[in-house]
Amino acid sequence: MISHRSIAFFANFGRISALRGMFVAAALAAVAAPSAADARVGAYDGTWNVTFTPQAGNCHASNTLPFMVQGTRVSSAGGGKVTGGIGPGGAVSVRISVGASWANGGGRLAGNSGAGRWSGMITGDRCSGLWQAIRG
Repeated sequence: MISHRSIAFFANFGRISALRGMFVAAALAAVAAPSAADARVGAYDGTWNVTFTPQAGNCHASNTLPFMVQGTRVSSAGGGKVTGGIGPGGAVSVRISVGASWANGGGRLAGNSGAGRWSGMITGDRCSGLWQAIRG
């Protein structure tokens, strides 16, 4: 379910001082090894709730946002523009943008969860951190 808070986050993305700068980059290995089922196209289909936790820069609050996975594509499930893809073994790469603000991330999905790193630029400030995802 898309909450009012998630939509408000993206609507005010450029003005939120607590989340200045998301740029999601290098992939983080998953805790669990991918199974043979994970390699199937569509093995990750559904809505994923992704929590972004800042670790460096001028970001101080975590936020959870819904993403949609269909086959090998990642898109927005509510708010902002989200593009990306799922590769072999669950490797995931995404880009989020709202106006001049943007974030990039990479990591891995395995089963019904995933993890990775993010970093970006929002209203001229950079920050980075970790993301965790849960399907459903």
